[in-house]
Amino acid sequence: MSLWSRISNALQGERLNSEIEEELQSHIEEAIASGRDPDEARRTFGSILRQREAGHRIRVAGWLEFLLADTNFGWRQLCRNKVTSAAAVLSLALGMGSCVAAFRLIDALLWRPLPIANADRLYLLSRSMTGLSGKPVTSDYWATPEFKVMRDDVKDQADLIAISEADRTDITWSSDDDMEKAHVVSVSGNMFPLFDLEPALGRLLAPADDSLGASPYAVLSWDYWNHRFGRDPHVLGRSIHIGDQTFEIIGVGPRDFTGTEKGTVTDIFLPVSMNRIGIQEGVSWHRIFLMLKPGINPATALEPLRQHLSAVSRAFQAGCSTCFRGARKADIDRYLKQKLAISSAGAGISDLQKEYRRFLGILGLLAALVLLIACVNVANMMTAQAASRAQEMALRISIGAGRSRLVQLILCQSGLLALLASALGALFAAWSAPFVLGLVNPPDNPARLALPADWRVLLFGFGLILLVVLLLGLLPALRASSVRPVAALKGGEDPHSSRRLMRAAIALQVAFCFLVLFLSTLFVASFQRLQNRPLGFSTDRLLLLQTVAGKGQLPVVWNQTAEALRAVPGVDSVAISGWPLLGRIQINSEISINGAPPSPTSAFFLNVSPSWRATMKIPLISGHDFRPQDTSPGAAIVNETFAKTFFPGQDPIGRSFERGADQPPNKIVGVTPDTPYHDLREPTRAVFYVPFDQIDNKSDPAAVGFATFAIHTDAQNPLALAESLRQLIAQRHNGLRVSNVTTQLDLFRDQTVRERLIAMLATFFAAVALLLAGIGLYAVLNYSVLQRRREIGIRIAIGSTRAGIVRIVTLDTFLTIAFGGCAGVGLGFGAVRYVESLFYQVKATDADMIALPACAILLTALVASLPAVLRALRTDPTEILRAE
Repeated sequence: MSLWSRISNALQGERLNSEIEEELQSHIEEAIASGRDPDEARRTFGSILRQREAGHRIRVAGWLEFLLADTNFGWRQLCRNKVTSAAAVLSLALGMGSCVAAFRLIDALLWRPLPIANADRLYLLSRSMTGLSGKPVTSDYWATPEFKVMRDDVKDQADLIAISEADRTDITWSSDDDMEKAHVVSVSGNMFPLFDLEPALGRLLAPADDSLGASPYAVLSWDYWNHRFGRDPHVLGRSIHIGDQTFEIIGVGPRDFTGTEKGTVTDIFLPVSMNRIGIQEGVSWHRIFLMLKPGINPATALEPLRQHLSAVSRAFQAGCSTCFRGARKADIDRYLKQKLAISSAGAGISDLQKEYRRFLGILGLLAALVLLIACVNVANMMTAQAASRAQEMALRISIGAGRSRLVQLILCQSGLLALLASALGALFAAWSAPFVLGLVNPPDNPARLALPADWRVLLFGFGLILLVVLLLGLLPALRASSVRPVAALKGGEDPHSSRRLMRAAIALQVAFCFLVLFLSTLFVASFQRLQNRPLGFSTDRLLLLQTVAGKGQLPVVWNQTAEALRAVPGVDSVAISGWPLLGRIQINSEISINGAPPSPTSAFFLNVSPSWRATMKIPLISGHDFRPQDTSPGAAIVNETFAKTFFPGQDPIGRSFERGADQPPNKIVGVTPDTPYHDLREPTRAVFYVPFDQIDNKSDPAAVGFATFAIHTDAQNPLALAESLRQLIAQRHNGLRVSNVTTQLDLFRDQTVRERLIAMLATFFAAVALLLAGIGLYAVLNYSVLQRRREIGIRIAIGSTRAGIVRIVTLDTFLTIAFGGCAGVGLGFGAVRYVESLFYQVKATDADMIALPACAILLTALVASLPAVLRALRTDPTEILRAE
């Protein structure tokens, strides 16, 4: 009989038994019909039951039949304890769902290969050097002329591909359209062919499109074509305006390819040669990817390639006439000592990966700890059930059940729990992973990742189910299978062994819970400290209109527009700055004092109008604000760090500095308190402010290409005026266009997105860990009271006090909690110190670290012990003595 037939018969046991009985009965009837005595015929065939069992064993897969029977029995056991089973399933679902969600995020951002050919042969070139501050600096940006030299030098072994960072750029589709934002990427013409990508429409960029003098072509990504044009095939041939350049759309990329920058979906691909900075030797602005030629062994080829490319790069830098203009010899020597590195880039490269890599590791650790707590919790419940079923197991062994069959019986119950929990956990993971991703960035520029439930996720989930089954059932199964029938039927060799095992599990649970609470407290305290950091300026009711001016407009045009905005009802004040504080732009400058060589410490600057400081509510410590006639270079206002760095122990008012050697001086007219410039997490920087009105070398007004209007409104919600102010600027027809609208408060909140996210997730995991610990404590105490019910009744009968009863019920458990807490404190402090070494600004006091987790655990233990204590105090001694 075939294996499939035996499996099919095992699934239809009752029908098979009926068929066997009918067959046996037909044989008996044939014997009787042939003239044999009915009794003799039946005796000849023997016992019908025995014959049926023999035929049954031949026709079915016994292992499958036993498995189905054990699964059915395990299901009945779960249904008998509905509340306990539901608690176990929900506990495991939260743990498993959290782990799957964490895996989806980590896999999508860090591990999943790009949808291109030969992703495993794709690498990134980067270089490390010693920065101006003496600290190591790593960069993966290169100049286009250097890229071309390196590409031509290694063309026999590898192909080099230039790909810029996705820049959120202002674009228009006709001269009259409103400006909109799109992620634009410049790529070398060989990218699409080397990645073996096929167009969804039209054609893709080719090497010929990336040469000097080529026509300005562009390719849309499938995602942008879908949501912006609704897959309109007539998009081919349309023109797109970016700055003062016009590009013709020649094709649409493949559906799955969204660029090499994980977390950002590219909208438009342009040739590298179309970017004007591509001809400048000293401007590093795009990444260089390396793809090995077919047949080249990475193990033996990468290191020689690295050394060769390093030598080529060093030779190029040494011969570059514009790369180090005005730099000191020491800085040039330090720069030329850079080290080139080649790293795998098959999963893409992005700033989001660098920013969230470690945080995702912490997220995965927290999810794994919660799953461990849930598994220990449920395993504890199953251990208690196994102890209560010791006599049942002894009877099974006595009537011939093998120990492997008992192990299978317990593991089947564990498997049912894991499968039910995995179904709920899958729903939780399907919701939570996109939800967490949506919290990473603001709505106008969210992080976007592909989160498919493909074979990678399914394989991880299957492995997780197997792990949970082993963690849940292995110890109870081995314990149940080691039962000695005679001792078990007499009451057991050691009635206290199960309680000791459960207390050990509680200690382990508490230790893990302490570790989760320590990490959660650390991240919550760090987020609160960052959020409550004094800014030195106001974020209240402050609207920011980021505006561009095409080829640039004179300051007088900007100032006239600011005057028009001030006349709008609901506007309190208007000022202009080059870019907003806490925005994406940061520009530094060398500082020279009294004509001396530039200081090794640079300073950051910002162009502002005379009313900007008052609009931002930044006070003056000394000196005065800019006056309308002030220009740059000329006057300057500095912060306290600038004054302490470049004029230590001196009054900076009236003193001058130059922005590099042989530059016009800037006279300091005021000093302001320190305020964050670009990043809340960074140490305070030296910052100076210069007038918005700039003059060129001929003392003529210089045109300004972009700036930000800072508008303080009377309305509590400044965005209520955004559309009317945008239209007012457009109606003036002076070449200014609003490219982005935001508020200073939103910029501040964007700075804390990462910390807010990890604090929120850490709080969630801490709450789940406490809930699971509470359920585990309740189960242990409740089991202890049931096991000691007779002892408690006798103690009450002989006059024991309520305090004495409470003590015998809770003392051992609370000592276990204290032991587990001590172990958890040690683990927690070690984990906290390690995390603090990884993340700047992630700090918390030792008092917070111990006090908050200890109070949370103690409160959870008190609440969990209350039902068991009340049950013990309500024990009726007369009922127990009557039963005796």
